[in-house]
Amino acid sequence: MVFRPQKTNFQLKIIQNIQTLSIWANNPWRKYSISLIILLFGYFLGSSLGMISAVVELMDPVAAFLSVIFIEILIVLRRNFRFERKKKFLVLLLDSLRLGLFYGFFTESLKLL
Repeated sequence: MVFRPQKTNFQLKIIQNIQTLSIWANNPWRKYSISLIILLFGYFLGSSLGMISAVVELMDPVAAFLSVIFIEILIVLRRNFRFERKKKFLVLLLDSLRLGLFYGFFTESLKLL
């Protein structure tokens, strides 16, 4: 018998905030502007992580491992939310964050060539 985990108050508030944000973002301009902001935040995060790990040369394998784990968590979250109709906006934000991270890592790798 599989027991479902109990929904905590914190989880309910996070879900409620995401639903409120998705209702607010019904306008396509708002939706794409938030998506662009998340994409740029992911780019900043990816490029800054690449710069920090390049400066502290001992942390390269650890930073790469943590980056791969974080991106894999985003992929698993996308798979879980993909078929739920109410969470399409969350899937868009997760994809934007992941794309920004990839782009940040890619530009940092080009700097090393």
